[in-house]
Amino acid sequence: MKKKVNFLAILTFYVIAIACRYLATKTNLLEAVSNDFLKVVLRGIGPAVGALVVFKVFNIKPVLSLKGNYKKLLFPVLLYWVFPIALICGAAYFTNGTIPVVGVFAVLVYGLMEEIGWRGFLQQELKSLPPFLGILVIATLWFLWHLNFSLTTSNFVFFGILILGTWGIGKVADTTQSLLAVAAVHSLNNFFSELNNTKIIILVVLLAVWIVSLVIRKRMSKAKTGEVALS
Repeated sequence: MKKKVNFLAILTFYVIAIACRYLATKTNLLEAVSNDFLKVVLRGIGPAVGALVVFKVFNIKPVLSLKGNYKKLLFPVLLYWVFPIALICGAAYFTNGTIPVVGVFAVLVYGLMEEIGWRGFLQQELKSLPPFLGILVIATLWFLWHLNFSLTTSNFVFFGILILGTWGIGKVADTTQSLLAVAAVHSLNNFFSELNNTKIIILVVLLAVWIVSLVIRKRMSKAKTGEVALS
């Protein structure tokens, strides 16, 4: 029996997410914050706050966690956070002589704040819907959350990217159940919004390593399921 969609929980989550986003980006509230890292995080904190509230109020048990279905937290930390930070900072050092550790970490944390809501709560709450409908609903709410309603070509392209991202990040969430993994994949768009040769190489390396690791993990999971069924 499929779980019923809790529309009140979704509404509560989304109102909180939108309110936080509006306060952070459409008002002068963050002008009092001098720390750039904190400013970045606060712009994306709404989905996390909304999710944590509905988890508590509606007694919903989160499916995703930082560790996910890995045996130890260290592995997703190294693969999805330390690896991209080292790769991006290393490339920046050799090309520009800078090491933007704080900036890269801020983008990852920003992605994590969003993913606690979009994949950690909303995707799980909409599991009973047909897959494409669930993807379309999440992508639409995600798009509207950005509070950018201009009818421009770039916005239509952005909506298409969000549909593709909702599908792809959703697959990562289902395979790993790790918030660190989905936050890292989410952050690719922010890391590489403007591409050059160096960034393309980094992007290809990251995607190649992550996709191979996900394929291996999925096969291992199927093998374990088969062993359980036979025993």
